[in-house]
Amino acid sequence: MQTPFRSSMMMVKPEWIDINGHLNMAYYNVLFDESVDELYPHIGFGEAYIKETGCTTYVAEWHIRYLRELHEGNEVYALFYLIDFDEKRFHSYSELYHKDGWLAATAEGLTLHVDQSGPRVAPMPQNIQDALATYKAAQTEMPDPANIGRKVGLKR
Repeated sequence: MQTPFRSSMMMVKPEWIDINGHLNMAYYNVLFDESVDELYPHIGFGEAYIKETGCTTYVAEWHIRYLRELHEGNEVYALFYLIDFDEKRFHSYSELYHKDGWLAATAEGLTLHVDQSGPRVAPMPQNIQDALATYKAAQTEMPDPANIGRKVGLKR
């Protein structure tokens, strides 16, 4: 698996366009989520993992920056970076690019590993922690630190 992980190309669908003529903000989430769904089997998560263990992941926090408009028919891909992790959670950052190479949006999040029988946050199995460690160690290209840990607010 390449690092950072690069999703396949995804298409902006007509039904995702809002009254302003561009991609509705909710569908940036969809694109980021679909890209992570492609990544998950490489680190041990996915449908089979849920069925076998009763565990999954829940997003606890998600912050998107909308940098350039996307329009119907645009083709995009996402890059995924693992910023940090511990036994129960991971901090990630993703960038959404237009096929022509310009950055359309960024997303940063905190994801929890959840035992659905509670539901409760629970430690990830060692093989997944090892896969995350391998992935993090293999990241030779990292995002601009100025894009990580940003907060929402008015500059005075």
